[in-house]
Amino acid sequence: MTNSAPKTRGPRTGGQLIVDSLAANGVNHVFSVPGESFLAVLDALYDAEIETIVCRQEGGAAMMADAWGKMTGEPGICFVTRGPGASNATAGLHIAMQDSTPMILFIGQVQRDAREREAFQEVEYRRAFTEYAKWVAEIDDPARVPEFVSRAFAVATSGRPGPVVLALPEDMLRETVQEPVEAKPYQPVPIHPGHHEMQELGTLLSNAERPIVILGGSRWTDRAKSVMETAAEKAAFPVGCSLRRQMLFDHLHPSYAGDVGIGINPALGKEIREADLVVLVGGRMSEMPSSGYTLLDIPFPEQTFVHVHPDAKELGRVYRPDLAICADPSSFAEAFAALDLTGAENRSERTARMHQSYLDWSTPPETGPDGVHMGAVMNWIEENLPPETIFTNGAGNYATWLHRFHRFRNFATQAAPTSGSMGYGLPGAIGAALASPGAPVVNFAGDGCFLMTGQEFATAVRYRLPIITVLVNNSMYGTIRMHQERDYPDRQSGTALTNPDFAAYARAFGGHGETVEKTEDFAAAFERARESGLPAIIEIRQNPEAITPARTLSEIRGSGGR
Repeated sequence: MTNSAPKTRGPRTGGQLIVDSLAANGVNHVFSVPGESFLAVLDALYDAEIETIVCRQEGGAAMMADAWGKMTGEPGICFVTRGPGASNATAGLHIAMQDSTPMILFIGQVQRDAREREAFQEVEYRRAFTEYAKWVAEIDDPARVPEFVSRAFAVATSGRPGPVVLALPEDMLRETVQEPVEAKPYQPVPIHPGHHEMQELGTLLSNAERPIVILGGSRWTDRAKSVMETAAEKAAFPVGCSLRRQMLFDHLHPSYAGDVGIGINPALGKEIREADLVVLVGGRMSEMPSSGYTLLDIPFPEQTFVHVHPDAKELGRVYRPDLAICADPSSFAEAFAALDLTGAENRSERTARMHQSYLDWSTPPETGPDGVHMGAVMNWIEENLPPETIFTNGAGNYATWLHRFHRFRNFATQAAPTSGSMGYGLPGAIGAALASPGAPVVNFAGDGCFLMTGQEFATAVRYRLPIITVLVNNSMYGTIRMHQERDYPDRQSGTALTNPDFAAYARAFGGHGETVEKTEDFAAAFERARESGLPAIIEIRQNPEAITPARTLSEIRGSGGR
């Protein structure tokens, strides 16, 4: 087949070529805080079939783009202006980096003849953002816009996905190209596992008495999830999901063993430590999922260790695997399902026991300190929300209620930062709602977490996104306070918060607001929020003593980690 050069369709500015390149790659939403440095792009978007989601702060915009990438597997697109705008966006950029999320961040830049003079809001992004992004570049010539954007999509989605940063000098965006090259869509690059490696893996699994498979990372699909579930049921091996990747496996599947994340079920942690084979698919087994690098020895795990990852540079970087397989999770799942695994009868009893342990661990307590009992709230949510509900959250002790006690069933129903970034839940819910129109979206947030990006509630109102925020308010930075009370008892410093009336806050923006102070009031409040059809905040005023599902703040005080 002849691969002829793309045809041209008349002179266009650099800004128009940016938008044309995005359209050629199937982009239908961009997240942006406007700036005069990329007015030419905004002008081009006026005529495009691409919806511009106007955000209130660049960190929130970048988090929305990250959530879009998590939900779709396609790069989330974010536009911010130079200097302060780009600096704000770093919060979302860091999430995309640590979470392996495809994203492209476009940054308006000073005009070309003003560079290296510390012009107004000037930053040299190649120096500033190399730590955060897979590739950082500046487009100096508008004729090369299609080339750079094509490469950005390829880099963001290939190998281990991640963010790309492209700086756009404002005069470049206004300059006209007489005969521009037309953009073409990027080509996804699957990475298939080798036949020999898969045969070796089959032998290891068939001979293993105490195996466990742990799923994580990105580049998964609904089909890959289903394929892994079928294979697990056939071969009777247990499966865990890495931190904030719980939606990669049906939690009611008989092989599901639990969340390999913060506050791991001690029984599951023991099973991993005592396993004779650990197969890690897609993830990195970084600090949080590894329980502070204690589940696997570095660099040589005591367990036979198989690592499957789409980036060859990750294989052997921290853990030296006994078998390294360079493959994306979707391609691996298809090859894995084709293996003829034996020994299921020897594994079935252990797998069933591990699943029962998960069910026991994920059954919430019904009681606790006075006030709202979050265990009862979680039971109501489990009984009354459909399995296609998307849950988002940021970081904080409140997230334990969601991560431990919600049983994820469907693919692409979780958007949460493995980086532990506060403020993610609300913008994440907006990005998820736009990526999955019609799906219910519920954001769990703490009071400290919510107000880091709370202004984006206005964005949800503007675009009529009926997301519901369950806001657990204990008037403090709860996780920090918990550690503080443990290590520095009775010396509270820097963790107390003074909060607004969050229900009134929601109404002030044009949304729906509820305040819940008694457990029995939650169900009716949630139903009213759902029936309103508006973005909603349900503020749960929680007793500060209810810091974790298992221990009160007083019980933790002075325990020193015990």
